[in-house]
Amino acid sequence: MPTKALQIPTTDGRADAFAAFPDGGERHPGVLLYTDAFGVRPVLEEMARELAGHGYYVLVPNFYYRHGPAPVVELPAYIGEEVRPAVIGRLMPLLEAHTPERVLRDADAYLRFLTAQPEVSAGPVAVTGYCIGTLWAMRTAAAHPGQVAAVAGFHPGFVVTDTPDSPHRLIPELTAEVHLGLAEGDMSPEIVSELWQALDAAGAGHTAEIYPGTVHGFTMSDTDAFDPAGLQRHWDRLLSLLDRSLAKS
Repeated sequence: MPTKALQIPTTDGRADAFAAFPDGGERHPGVLLYTDAFGVRPVLEEMARELAGHGYYVLVPNFYYRHGPAPVVELPAYIGEEVRPAVIGRLMPLLEAHTPERVLRDADAYLRFLTAQPEVSAGPVAVTGYCIGTLWAMRTAAAHPGQVAAVAGFHPGFVVTDTPDSPHRLIPELTAEVHLGLAEGDMSPEIVSELWQALDAAGAGHTAEIYPGTVHGFTMSDTDAFDPAGLQRHWDRLLSLLDRSLAKS
């Protein structure tokens, strides 16, 4: 799949990004992909190319762009448990600086840029996220109900909190179809129950499940959490969601 390095104009500067899309000159439905906390790196490029191979234009922004181009901190090729705490420690202040207000301003810019690309077909788009990216995906979908037709999140982080703007409280406002794929242990039974109740209250079309035998981060092949079966289940669920929600040219 072709890939292209991009610069997305935002109200706070320019976000570096890349896109993957099918070759051949046709237009395809757009998908905005939010990375996990480790950010843009080779494994995300591989995943974007895989998704593009199924007929989608996939835009992957560096949501840390205010702090520099990706990678904003030095990342080892393999993020094992022995280095993970130090990497997360360097990233945590940047994550804390990425406020809901910044998320929404950026989402406006990302979607405006995505839908203006000549390779992207007219019509609704989808948003997917990994780990903390699930939070950005849900906020984006809630803020753009007429534009986002599907939202997915895998091994999500901070989706259910006790704050008034907790992402799970946004679910009833979503017009997008939702799928959340949780790892075992991502949430306590009480929090899982609260999430399930929010999905049920929102009505049909929203699903969530715990992927058996997985741990947090199971889609990421450059970490100790990687689980091939979990990754495949993720592809099965994500592609099914996109096929239902987005009309391919």
